Amino acid sequence: MVSFGIWGLIPPVLTITLAFITKDVMVSLFLGIFSGALIVAGGNPLIAIINLTDMIAGSLNDGWNIRIFLFCALLGGLVGMLSKTGSARAFGRWAADKLHTSKTSLLMTWFCGLLIFIDDYFNSLAVGTVMRPITDKNNVPRAQLAYILDSTAAPVCILVPISSWVITVMSIVKGSEGFEALGISEFSFFMSSVPYNLYAILTLIMVLTLILTGRNFGPMAKSIAYAKETGKLYNEAYGPAPGEVEIEGDGNAAKARPLDMLFPIIILIVSAVILFPMTTYLGAIDGDAIPTLGSAIASMSLGDAFNNTDASMALFYAVIFTLVISYIYYTARKLFTIKGASEAIGDGIKSMVPALIILTLAWTIGSVIKSSPEDGGLGLASYLSEVVVGGGFPIALIPVIAFALSALISFSTGTSWGTFAIMIPIVMPIAVGLAQAKGLDGNALLNAALISVSAVLGGSVFGDHASPISDTTILSSTGAGCPHLEHVATQMPYAITAALCALVGFVFGGIFLNVFVAWIATLACFAAAMVLLPRYYKK
Repeated sequence: MVSFGIWGLIPPVLTITLAFITKDVMVSLFLGIFSGALIVAGGNPLIAIINLTDMIAGSLNDGWNIRIFLFCALLGGLVGMLSKTGSARAFGRWAADKLHTSKTSLLMTWFCGLLIFIDDYFNSLAVGTVMRPITDKNNVPRAQLAYILDSTAAPVCILVPISSWVITVMSIVKGSEGFEALGISEFSFFMSSVPYNLYAILTLIMVLTLILTGRNFGPMAKSIAYAKETGKLYNEAYGPAPGEVEIEGDGNAAKARPLDMLFPIIILIVSAVILFPMTTYLGAIDGDAIPTLGSAIASMSLGDAFNNTDASMALFYAVIFTLVISYIYYTARKLFTIKGASEAIGDGIKSMVPALIILTLAWTIGSVIKSSPEDGGLGLASYLSEVVVGGGFPIALIPVIAFALSALISFSTGTSWGTFAIMIPIVMPIAVGLAQAKGLDGNALLNAALISVSAVLGGSVFGDHASPISDTTILSSTGAGCPHLEHVATQMPYAITAALCALVGFVFGGIFLNVFVAWIATLACFAAAMVLLPRYYKK
């Protein structure tokens, strides 16, 4: 038996339905996995529970997965340690001396959002803590600050390969049926997918455009006008603003310097860039034809070494190296004691526990969906691929449907990681199967997979960015000191505008399977929106 047929739809449909109802992604994923195990066990709940525990344990019994798991945990430890140093305050004091207008303070907020890409939570809170006194001094409404914080959290984390977000995506892509037919590594696939991520990139472009042109519209324009007319930086009609959020370690702020905030980020980037090709070279040493590192380097180009890298290994090594060096650096700078540093690392790792649970469940439900009945799965990916391909479904519609459905799921649940886990294992085999049935191969086949999976990523990020129940939306309100409802109301028209423009781009990108066509359509729609919306949508 190749698959359980239509029964295989129960786990993802149940997961999506429960996520809508409960807003709890972990419980929804768990019950979705259990439903799959129950089907495989022929309805026997005892066997289903045993199989479920084996599947969850098995998801971590893999070199790639366990390194990704540990990378995310240690990245949380690094963020926890960084938050204790007081360096965010030091960076804020430095910036305050150089920023004297609303435009320059907003540009610095945008830039800092791009810089702190390793974690979306830390981004929202740290950048908000650093920039809020500066934007307040320049009479920038809190809603505008919150929008920039939110727009440079999830949309940035999904674009940079040195983040827990991207490493999660790579792990799900790697395990999806149809991926091997593309003939590239998961790291190369991700890097190639970045230009196709229309929503995330357009969101960053939109923020910069609004800052430089001032062409605000809708509730945001009203909040800006309110701040200018009354001098009040938030509208109390939306409720009270969250309390002042302090990044821990303020007692060390007098000792800290702006470089202290940048130090671990620079170390992480540099070490990862070095280790991406280095792990490939080291893996090529076989003691026979390639006996030394020098012969390994001579055996392949730097580009091939990057493309064939084991991203989980490179990033795992990089975060360990960064954690050790940063620990020594901050301790030598006396920004915390050895005990304080250990507590900070522990607190940071604890903050990642929910994400680690979701990641583990994501791997498990992906395995249930993808694996054949002989391997304890449902074979859903094979079934859907056969049904869709056999039914002659047009491949041009896959990206736009994937984007719209992912956006709906993510917006309703407030999380993108759960959406990745549900949608990527379904969309990948369908896109690859349809492309192959159409006779596409090589770059054309790869483009079909890239634009389809990128549509899932973009739709998922939209939900994480815009949903009122998203963690990053709430933390952005908190970091900016903006009433949550005001942040949601002022940001929503902007997020929807970017999403609709990206949707148009995916329509044309799906038709032509070309990223340039997709961007031409997206930017044309965006330009029209920037001309018309400020003129006709003023409240």
